[in-house]
Amino acid sequence: MSDKNALIQPDRGQKAVSIHLVDKDGLEKFLKGLSVPQRAAIAANRFTGAANDHAIIPDGDGDSDGWAVVAGVADTAALTSWCMARLAEKLPAGTYRRVGGEPGAAMLGWIAGQYSFERYLSEPGDEGPRVLLTGEPKTIDAMTAEAEAIMLVRDLVNTPAEDMGPAQLEAEAENLHKSYRAEIRITRGDLLERDFPMVHAVGRAASRSHAPRMIELEWGDPAHPRVAVVGKGVCFDSGGLDIKPGAGMLLMKKDMGGAAHALALARLIMSANLPVRLHLLVPAVENAIAGNAFRPGDVLKSRAGISVEIGNTDAEGRLILGDALTRAGEGKPDLIIDFATLTGAARVAVGPDLPALFTRLDATADALLAAGKAQDDPCWRLPLHEGYREYLKSDIADINNAGSSGFAGASTAALFLDRFVPKGIDWAHFDTFAWRPAAKPGRPRGGDALGLRAAWHMLRARYA
Repeated sequence: MSDKNALIQPDRGQKAVSIHLVDKDGLEKFLKGLSVPQRAAIAANRFTGAANDHAIIPDGDGDSDGWAVVAGVADTAALTSWCMARLAEKLPAGTYRRVGGEPGAAMLGWIAGQYSFERYLSEPGDEGPRVLLTGEPKTIDAMTAEAEAIMLVRDLVNTPAEDMGPAQLEAEAENLHKSYRAEIRITRGDLLERDFPMVHAVGRAASRSHAPRMIELEWGDPAHPRVAVVGKGVCFDSGGLDIKPGAGMLLMKKDMGGAAHALALARLIMSANLPVRLHLLVPAVENAIAGNAFRPGDVLKSRAGISVEIGNTDAEGRLILGDALTRAGEGKPDLIIDFATLTGAARVAVGPDLPALFTRLDATADALLAAGKAQDDPCWRLPLHEGYREYLKSDIADINNAGSSGFAGASTAALFLDRFVPKGIDWAHFDTFAWRPAAKPGRPRGGDALGLRAAWHMLRARYA
């Protein structure tokens, strides 16, 4: 990944290629102001003003080596985060300037559109950067921080499990600890078994190099409102003894996507110096298979004192989150937000683009949904329906980790987590996919941040 700080620069009158943004409604008027050669070039490109389409035309003012860009957007009066991302992907390296207005929200997609994951390529791409100029330099740092948070999620999720195990998640937290002078606490071994028994049980079958641990980081003034951010860190999920089929394991390097979101959100909070007392928690494990793996039918202890019967070892994410949410609640936070690649049922319900959102409070849901809509990071709320708690009943323990019904799998999983969040605490749960199965402008196929910016902008509005 190249230096993304250089991709948006203040406009000081540098020589730059002109970008003209038009929408379908304004195309006819725009064409009237062009020369005959320019209109001929647009016609030859069959450019209609459709979003994400563009054409190269001769530049009448001679300011940009003889050519300019005309690009289609849905609405020139309301630019989205991704409306110029295709240009950032397709245009040659160079410096560009939007004519007739500022790029605004589109700066995010301009940076994110130049992302590539090249860690394992013997011949990485060598294209130079496409730099976008802006007359609003005060927005550069904020936009760059958000784009870098997105790309951090992508990098972590795209990295194979052998190189992104619990130790590597710990290293990412160590980087935050050093960069922002945060307090860090890592719990492993016998102490993990004692203090976070479900995290230990899920991860104990992994090799020593991928041994389980609880990663905690605290930052900020203790007098400020306490906010806990929790991320599911299952670095690979075989399914355990309820083993997944081969096809079901292909994407399981992404099962730590919740941890990637939590780490990225923590970095946004600290880099912006948001006035909160941050508590980051990442239970990091590999759900492996060995003679000491936890079994279907076992009853696990939990940090909360709730006994859990194991109906399915492939429902392991909710187990480690149960211990983490219990720990988060002990600090009596003003708000807990967790991210997890938790259920296939959420993907069946809302597809890959929309994180399923669960909250206890309507006001919190409304704030998150509104922030997601405003920032082009949409979410969709699903119910914490009390009637479905009966699906988690156990004959021999306080609760079962796998629902007894094939219905409402995402809600059932969220209700399991709800049991471990102390009563009276505001809590939001994102069941996110953390993966993009098909590329979109600015969003290549692979790991991606879904729900991250919705959460960040809600936090900024609530606490800034």
